[in-house]
Amino acid sequence: MARSLNRAFAIALLCASSIAVGLPAVSTAATSSSQATAKKSKAKATATPASSKAKVVARKNTAKSASKTAVVVKKPSRAVASAKGAGQAAVVASVRRASFGPMSSLDHDESASTGQLSLRSSTAFVQDLNSSDVLFAKNDAAIVPIASITKLMTALVVVDANLDLEEMLEITTEDIDTYKNTGSRLAIGTRLSRTDMLHLALMSSENRAASALGRNYPGGLTAFVQAMNAKASLLGMHDTRYVEPTGLSSSNVSSARDLVRLMQTAAQRPLIHEYTTSTSYSVDVRGRTQTFRNTNQLVSKPDWGITVSKTGFINEAGRCLVMLANIEGRQLAIVLLDSAGSFTRTADAVRVRQWLQREVAHNTL
Repeated sequence: MARSLNRAFAIALLCASSIAVGLPAVSTAATSSSQATAKKSKAKATATPASSKAKVVARKNTAKSASKTAVVVKKPSRAVASAKGAGQAAVVASVRRASFGPMSSLDHDESASTGQLSLRSSTAFVQDLNSSDVLFAKNDAAIVPIASITKLMTALVVVDANLDLEEMLEITTEDIDTYKNTGSRLAIGTRLSRTDMLHLALMSSENRAASALGRNYPGGLTAFVQAMNAKASLLGMHDTRYVEPTGLSSSNVSSARDLVRLMQTAAQRPLIHEYTTSTSYSVDVRGRTQTFRNTNQLVSKPDWGITVSKTGFINEAGRCLVMLANIEGRQLAIVLLDSAGSFTRTADAVRVRQWLQREVAHNTL
């Protein structure tokens, strides 16, 4: 009996010892399993951002591809919207930047697979004045700020008023730009004749000269602006409105077709033709001779046959260029508004000229 109990006790001790020895192995296995699971989780966690990043890149590439075919719509500035009201702001909002315009008589050019001329100006209009054919029209119904193109109307009002062109006018503090805070080469106190002021306003777009012309109109600046709007109405420029004579205000607005009417009328005034196409002009500014140059570099190229020219720029209007030019024997009106860069308006004019030249060559083959 005692021997049986001793044997049972020994077996129990042996079992307990075996369990104790086995526990570390179980614990080690569990730990290994836990570590393996953790590594897998970590690997998965590490892989997820890469996958997400790939998806983000894919989405960006897709969006980028889509944007290439999307048409960018120019948003109207607050100044434009307030100046023209909700109806005109809606028109400005429809202006498409860097899009394609329809072609008519230029659509035979073999260099364009779509039969369209691509210009970077947001508003563009080209018309043959002899036949009245519209060769190119892009956003031509949009009513937009016109910057210093305004000065063509300023000059027209001054010339048609038959004022004394030799009367001396003085630049005063009233001529300082309070719209954009721009500077001027015409210092306060500068005295020039009305004809000199007119020349500088048209050729080199001198804002103080244009302001002085308006101030010295019979009845002052208020009467001058009224005369500008009355002249626009008389010419049938129903999309046009002026609030001052320089173009520094974005509330001076017009459409491409209206500006063609303005240029045609201005071309009939010899002084406006001469002053807008002269390449340079020197005046005495408080004892020193200063030379001013034309803001349109194309006037120095005789093969363009330019009879009227004017440039303009404020942020709301972009870079603008309007001119009447004789290209390949055709008298053309060219209106380019809201160009993207400093040289884009000139480059667009060159593109129009090249298209017309290629069309003539194509039709004579």
